[in-house]
Amino acid sequence: MSKLPIVDAKTFEKILLHLGFKIIRQRGSHVFYRHSDGRYTTLPHHKGQDLNRPLIRQILNEINLTTEEFNSSLNKI
Repeated sequence: MSKLPIVDAKTFEKILLHLGFKIIRQRGSHVFYRHSDGRYTTLPHHKGQDLNRPLIRQILNEINLTTEEFNSSLNKI
């Protein structure tokens, strides 16, 4: 298992959009994303703050993405 990198919300959003997720709505600083196959997640956009590892891991579990797939997607963007 490779180490999970810490990223900010903008970088994670780029990964989600690259994977085929679309923004469906926003409430305050939280943006809701949905994939055409039914997967969905919420991403907080707090300016100047990185997402912590437990939150990144929770989002990856929600969208059924492994750490290795996340790292390879991070390298592609």
